[in-house]
Order: sequence, then C-alpha cells, then structure tokens
Amino acid sequence: MTSLFVTPCTDRAEWDATVRELGGHPLQLWGWGDVKSAHRWKAERVLVRSGRQEGAVVVGACQLLTRTLPGPLGDFVYAPRGPVLARDPADGERPAEEPAPSAVADAIADYVHGSRRAVALSIEPDENAGEFPLSKSWRAAETPVLPARTLILDLRRSEDELLADMSKKHRQYIRKSGREDAIHIRPVESLEQLDVCLEVYRETSERADFGLHEDSYYHDVFTMLGDDAPVWAAYVEDRPVAFLFMAKSGRTAFELYGGMDETGQRLRANYALKWHVIRHMKSLGIERYDFGGLINDGVTTFKTGFASHENLLAGSWDRPGAGYALWTKGLPLAKRAVRALKRR
Repeated sequence: MTSLFVTPCTDRAEWDATVRELGGHPLQLWGWGDVKSAHRWKAERVLVRSGRQEGAVVVGACQLLTRTLPGPLGDFVYAPRGPVLARDPADGERPAEEPAPSAVADAIADYVHGSRRAVALSIEPDENAGEFPLSKSWRAAETPVLPARTLILDLRRSEDELLADMSKKHRQYIRKSGREDAIHIRPVESLEQLDVCLEVYRETSERADFGLHEDSYYHDVFTMLGDDAPVWAAYVEDRPVAFLFMAKSGRTAFELYGGMDETGQRLRANYALKWHVIRHMKSLGIERYDFGGLINDGVTTFKTGFASHENLLAGSWDRPGAGYALWTKGLPLAKRAVRALKRR
C-alpha cells in the first residue's frame, strides 16, 4: 500500500493551480477561504501526497475551514465541496492507479484530529453519490451544510442539446425574455454596481423569507475571489431587475446568490439571465454548471425546468472526534454555527 502524507500549503498561486489541475470546486479556491477567514472562520489548505517524501506526487487537496465552538467542544472543521481528488483531464474520471478516496479522506482526517481538538471533520465531496466510498470511521452528518441534491448541467453538450433537455416552458420563456428590448444583460464590474444588486437581493429575501449576510460579506466574495466570482445582472432602464452571483473554477461553475425584483418577475428576466450565464460559462471551457442545490421550494421548481434530470452528490460526512456525541445532540450555539454556513 502506498503511503500518504499531508502537508500545509501556504502559497496562493500553488494552491489555486493545484485545485484547478485536479478539477476542484470553486469553494476550494484560496479566495473562498479568505472570505470565510474574514468572517469568523480560519482557513487552512493541505495537500495530500503519495509516495516517498522526495518525488512524491499530489493526489488530493483540501481547504479546511475551522470554527471554534462554545464550551468543551473545541473546533468544528469543514471542507466545502472537498476534498479534491486527482482526475484525468481528458475525461474527468479518477485514474485507477490513484489512492482510493477513502484513503485520501482518512489521511486528511488523521491530520486534522492530530493537529487540534476537533469535535468533527465534516466533508462534502463534489462527487456523485456512491462514487466516494469512505471507511467505517465516518458517519453521515446530521447537520449538512450544502444540499446533496442538485442539478448539474454538462456544458460539453451543445447549446441545442441543452435547450432540448429543458422544459418547453423554459425554452419559451428564455426566447421571449431574451427578445425583450427593455432587458440588457451585462457584467457587474464594481462594488457600487453590486450594491444596487444587493437591494434586489434584500427584496428577494423578504419575499421568499430567507436570511442574508451583511453587505460587507458579499463585497468580500466579490473582491477576494475576484475573477472567480463573476456577477451578471439584467438591467431595465439602467437599473438591475435580476442578478446572478457565481463562483467558478477551471471545471465547475457554481451558483452562489441571485434574485429579482417585481419588474424582473414580470419580464421573466431570470430566464434570459441564467441562460446567458450558462452560455458564457460554456464559452470559457467550463464543463459543469451547478445550480447550487435543490431544497423543494419555488426556486427549485424554477431550476429543475432547465434539465430533465437531477444530480445527487456524495453528501455530508463526519469523522468524529472527542465530544461528538454532545455535538450531535445539538447544542443551540453549535447548531447556530453550522446554520451560519448554510448562507454560504
């Protein structure tokens, strides 16, 4: 059996290049860790290598977000859409000769629990259900952060194929809203423009009854992820009526936030806007467009019309540490810490 060892990575350029080379998720990019570090978390990036110290090859990577919990619980450590495993760039599959996912996950967990007092390491791999087998030391998490159920478009398909897979109504609304002379779609390029979009977001949250971060959080996502966090908006008379805030890596585009006001609803601007962004991501060579989760609400109904299928990812898994039983019983403050993550 090939030995694995874990080492911290402190170089942003090396880290992001590795995540992209391995086909990792945008929430594993350095900038996302910086965002979380600015808002009560601590980010650490580790590389998993296989072989002897000299000449060892990187077979995995994981951005770890740590939050200190109240009382005796210690730390909660979370890997958003990680760990990242080596893939063959030609077909996106994991090479057969690479270490098993369970071995990579166990090596990271051993590193975490050997370097701090952690109530749990919680991972949510960006892998299909059944394709990330774990050892018996892992437990299905009782408090998932990101939903396993989602919709992922294969952007290697042609535009005609993507359109054909949508509901008839979605195709009609995309064409109709795209022909609206009043709607102009363009990128959001400054914090001032983003602030106007956040006004739309507040209106959306009040209508749909979901919580928001403070504006400074969205500013940090926009600036700390930079080009990897593009925002587009549909404008009417130079005011945004709908917007879509993305995160992207070399392989995956991921929806972070979005909303629309009453004018946007009336014009169905979100149909044209989302199709515009999907086409743009495809033009960049990105292979996967992840709608960011499906949770059985009105937004989910809108999302599922964009394809005839759904995707189920590997889900949320905990490697327990000391105090795990107390953690799973749901101390109010501990629960609040995880709920805060669910707003991304």
